[in-house]
Amino acid sequence: MVVASGNFASPDVVLGVVDETVAAYRLFVLNPQAGLPARPGVSQVTPFVGPGARGLATLEYVPCRLSLVPRLFAGPYRPDVVVVHTSPPVHGRVSLGTEVNILPAAIEAARASGGLVVAQLNPDMPYTFGDGELSVDDVDLAVEAQQPLAHPAVRAGDAVMQAIGARVAALVGDGATLQLGIGAVPNAVLAALSDRRGLRVWTETCSDGVLALEHAGALDPDTELVTSFLFGSAQLYRWVDRNPRVRLLRTETVNDPGRIARRPAMTSINTALQVDLHAQANASYVRGRIWSGFGGQPDFVAGALHAPGGRAVIALPSWHAKSDASTVVASLREPTTSFQHSHIVSEHGTAALWGQSLQGQAQVLVSQVADPRAREELTSEVERWSPAARSGPQTSPSRRAVRGPEG
Repeated sequence: MVVASGNFASPDVVLGVVDETVAAYRLFVLNPQAGLPARPGVSQVTPFVGPGARGLATLEYVPCRLSLVPRLFAGPYRPDVVVVHTSPPVHGRVSLGTEVNILPAAIEAARASGGLVVAQLNPDMPYTFGDGELSVDDVDLAVEAQQPLAHPAVRAGDAVMQAIGARVAALVGDGATLQLGIGAVPNAVLAALSDRRGLRVWTETCSDGVLALEHAGALDPDTELVTSFLFGSAQLYRWVDRNPRVRLLRTETVNDPGRIARRPAMTSINTALQVDLHAQANASYVRGRIWSGFGGQPDFVAGALHAPGGRAVIALPSWHAKSDASTVVASLREPTTSFQHSHIVSEHGTAALWGQSLQGQAQVLVSQVADPRAREELTSEVERWSPAARSGPQTSPSRRAVRGPEG
């Protein structure tokens, strides 16, 4: 088993050497991007599927909350080799830079069982403080290799995304603690928060939107910004390099629901592919095939709901243009990623769900979140839940109302 830095920090140079040297192996990478080894003899293993692994016949998807992934390394997925992407040494230490996440646990498991820790020392990798700082004595082999860091493409937000961002931002007050997932919806929310003050950040991932809040004076200058991995522009990477206000901590800390629950006004903001009238969210599957995975969404939803003044928000467009279908469905046909959120938001409105009855939350989801094209059929489904309807004959809901995104 080879465990390597994932997301946008893959150590491509060293992984290329591993791939040329080892005929067959399993490669464990979180959110693998395009370009990783995918030949016969290599099986990709991951609890969070990225574009570099989707559709691979050899993909081994491991369903697991992100907070629990490190425990896998002490059991069924103990690594023989851990390949990390680090900064050059500074005073006898290297930093995992933009990708800490599950790697400290993998390194500890490898060293405990006699495995190897191999580092690609890259002058382009920023030195970040926190759990990703390693003594050079913890590295068995090191390769100096410059590799430009990836910068994910930034998509301009359209009117729908801007409307969603504004509605979610209305739920965020001064002094709140933010967690945002990945994608256009979280980016739109961050862009709408520039006039807030005293915001704190406790999140599994951090991007340029957070840097924009820093420049706008929206962040609390006396509170450390805590995250587990980063991706964004060269400007973001320069900002975090040896910045004492930014702490990259291991997944077991950042995604621990108990620790999340201790953050003041913890506001978890995530997106989904579908939500249903039971207020369940599917953020992981498309047409019965795994698209991503649990990630940290269930960790942060649970933690935020238990935080003082906390909110767990799911935000999504009401209509999936490519499949020409409502993203609000009567009942999920795919596995559930998270549930019991406090708010669900679309471009049409905000559904406040906490304390509602099952029928009440369904009604507000239809009236406030669903696209008008889907409301009639969804309303019919809600009416079938009434005691009077349950005592009489029932019919199946229209397939158009319940089908989900199809790619």
